[in-house]
Amino acid sequence: MGTVPRVTSDRPELWLVRHGETEWSAAGRHTSRTDLDLTEDGRTHASALRERLADVDFVRVLSSPRVRAQQTAKLAAFGPRIELLDDLTEWDYGDDEGRTSAEIQTERPGWTVWDDGPAGGETATDVRRRADHVIAVARSEVGPVLAFTHGHFARVLGARWIGLEVAGGAHLLLSTASVCVLGAERDVPALRLWNDTRHIS
Repeated sequence: MGTVPRVTSDRPELWLVRHGETEWSAAGRHTSRTDLDLTEDGRTHASALRERLADVDFVRVLSSPRVRAQQTAKLAAFGPRIELLDDLTEWDYGDDEGRTSAEIQTERPGWTVWDDGPAGGETATDVRRRADHVIAVARSEVGPVLAFTHGHFARVLGARWIGLEVAGGAHLLLSTASVCVLGAERDVPALRLWNDTRHIS
């Protein structure tokens, strides 16, 4: 979606970074509460974020409390500035934690987290409430806010920023250690950048 120049605007922006690769993310296993370290590639890609984000003057740096998100933030050189925010944790997958979509679909044909939600986990309403709170925090600041978070939850944030329901996140694919920028175009909420992985390509 294009290149984002150095941020000098006083307008609120939410910059999202999905954590680096873990063994479970590489295998497509749903990971929420389980705390996993980054893989070697995950650490390398997280370190590449240091240069990618160096030219942006963030007013706040937020992170999910999960180890993989904090490790990514620290490798990107934001460790001393991290504010932990529980609302940035991944969608709670309940009984589907650690399972792949293919495994779940053997029991529930056609299942997706977007349409059906996880068994015994958070509902779309629960996740929307958390996402809307994160967005409200970002929009209350003057300048860009950086948030280290997770795959599905970042996609929910993208959808909610532009006024879509949670299920709209299904259309926003997202790679590990990617960068997204949620901002505005002439006062209309917009995705200024999505799934940017130039720093690791």
